[in-house]
Amino acid sequence: MEKINVALLCGGYSKESVISIMGAESIEKHIPADLYRVFKIIIEPNRWYYRSPDGATEEVDKNNFTLSGLHFDVAFINIHGTPGENGLLQGYFDMLHIPYTTCGACTSAVTFNKAFCNAILARNGIRVAESVRLTRKEPYSPEEIGRKLGFPCFVKPNSEGSSIGASKVDRMEDLQEAIERAFLEDKEVLAERFIEGKEYSCGLMRLKGEITVFPLAAIVPKNAFFDYEAKYKGASEEIVPAPVEEKLRAEIERVSTQVYRLLNCSGVVRCDFIVEESTQDVYFLEVNTTPGQSEESIVPKQVRQMGWSLETLYHNMLQEALNR
Repeated sequence: MEKINVALLCGGYSKESVISIMGAESIEKHIPADLYRVFKIIIEPNRWYYRSPDGATEEVDKNNFTLSGLHFDVAFINIHGTPGENGLLQGYFDMLHIPYTTCGACTSAVTFNKAFCNAILARNGIRVAESVRLTRKEPYSPEEIGRKLGFPCFVKPNSEGSSIGASKVDRMEDLQEAIERAFLEDKEVLAERFIEGKEYSCGLMRLKGEITVFPLAAIVPKNAFFDYEAKYKGASEEIVPAPVEEKLRAEIERVSTQVYRLLNCSGVVRCDFIVEESTQDVYFLEVNTTPGQSEESIVPKQVRQMGWSLETLYHNMLQEALNR
C-alpha cells in the first residue's frame, strides 16, 4: 500500500512557536511510519520550508502547497496561535482542497477569540465568568472595570494562548499596568471576574461519528494561576485521571461534549474549566483547538491513561481528517 504524505505544520507567527516545534518533534516520532511519510513544515513570518533529517531545507510553494512537485494528502496542523489556530491556515487548505486535522476555518476563528466564543456559549446555557472586552480603539475606565469585576480579577489578551500576557490582578492600582501588558500581545483584551476553585481539563475528539471523551485531568498550578511557567516549565501538576467524584466528572464531560457540538469542533480539542469552590458550579474557561502534544502535555497523558498509544491517537486524527 502506498504511504500517505503528511505535512506536519509547526512554528507559526506567535510567541508560542517554540512550543509548537517541541510538540511536532514528538508527533513526528509517533506517527506510524509504515503508513505515513511525514514532512515537517516550519512556518515562519517570512518563509515556509521543509527541513529534512540531514538539515537541508526546501521552500514550500505556497501557490499549491507542494515541495518540488510533491503533493500532500493531509495536513497535521500543530501551530498554536496565528496562523494555525485562528482559521487562516484552515481557509487556505480549504481553498486547496487539502484535508487537515483541526477544526474548520469558522470554528477556529471563533474559538480563538475568547470573548466571541464565551458569548456564543453563554447564549446556549454554558456558564462563563463575567467579563469586559477592551479594544485599543475604544476608551475604557480601569475604575469602572474594577468596580464591575471586583478583585482579584484576570486580565489577558483576547486572542493569545499559553497564558502569554495574562495577569492576576489583586488591587486597583495594578489594573492599568496589567491591561497595558496584555495590549502588548493583542489588539483586544479581556478582563474577567476571578472564580475561586479548582481547574480541570477535558480532552475529546470525534471518532467514527461519535465523540470520544478522554480521562479528565486536574490542574494544580504552583503559581498564582495556570500561567506560561505552569504550563511549560513544570510549575504545575496535571493529575490524570482527576481525583473527583463521579457526579462532577460526568458533569464536566457533559459540558465538554456540549461545547464540542455547539462550536462544531473537529479533531482533538481540550476544554478547560474551573469548578467554583463555594457552589461547585462548572465554569468554562477556554477551548484549545490545537492542544499541546509534547510527551508530557495534558492530552498525551490523557490518551495514555485510557490505553491508547500516541501512535493510535495520531493515526486516528489523520484518518478522521482524510475521511471528513
